[in-house]
Amino acid sequence: MWSKDKILSREALVAAVAAWQAAGEQVVFTNGCFDLLHLGHVDYLEKARHLGQRLVVGLNTDASVSRLKPGRPLQDEVSRARVLASLLFVDAVTLFDEQTPLALIESVQPDILVKGDDYAVSQIVGHEVVLARGGRVLTVPLVLGYSTTRIVERISQTS
Repeated sequence: MWSKDKILSREALVAAVAAWQAAGEQVVFTNGCFDLLHLGHVDYLEKARHLGQRLVVGLNTDASVSRLKPGRPLQDEVSRARVLASLLFVDAVTLFDEQTPLALIESVQPDILVKGDDYAVSQIVGHEVVLARGGRVLTVPLVLGYSTTRIVERISQTS
């Protein structure tokens, strides 16, 4: 499968998730900007994937990232989606433009919702949706010292 084939529209993703769940597979969902993919991201996504059989990543569009982080993204949404989709442990990537991934989570209905341990479960957008249908909301430990902001700062200091 080509990485481009893992980048799905919301409608195609909903159908794929339904098929995976019908086959008895647990679908894990996470989201983020993933502007400059680094060890912290890879470790986080790999840990998330090991919580179920399929990993879906909701990716903020360029406009959405700009609203959250002025001056960003550093890479366009197509590039960010392709890089994420190239990871073996990522099964699907879909873009969302809303301020939060709540509508996407409501559409996808994942079995497990995951964020990094810098969030409390009660702070994770969509936790009520997943818990209401008997799913789980979990956090995974982050690798300390890795962030896109820190990488950008280091690059700026060396320029």
